Amino acid sequence: MALKKTQLLDITSITGISTVGIYTVGVTATAGGVGVASTSYIKNIIMHNTGLATARVSAYINPATSPVETGYGITAHRFLRLDLAPNETAFFESTYPVVMTDRDSLTVEISAPDAGGTGIGSAVNFIVNGDTDV
Repeated sequence: MALKKTQLLDITSITGISTVGIYTVGVTATAGGVGVASTSYIKNIIMHNTGLATARVSAYINPATSPVETGYGITAHRFLRLDLAPNETAFFESTYPVVMTDRDSLTVEISAPDAGGTGIGSAVNFIVNGDTDV
């Protein structure tokens, strides 16, 4: 297998209050026609709030052994939660890549923050970069 540095996903926009599985190893084709990965390494995630109010953004890694279906996140698997103001960009980068193997999934959630918005009408763009074995 060859390790390919790539953008794992094209820009993915999530709107409103929702929880969405955006990447599943062994299922989701990577950006740029690289193919379906057997193992992926998430290096960073860029998030940008294009909405009109603050939105709370969470990210989860659901292991394949978890009973949680892709598209849902559970607190035990959350690794990121932050509030993004309108037109704000945030950047998550791990000191060591997050390793995902067959059927592990990346799920993102948009919800209402404690103050400054309701989450309704939010639109957050995600870019996921890393390496993949194809």
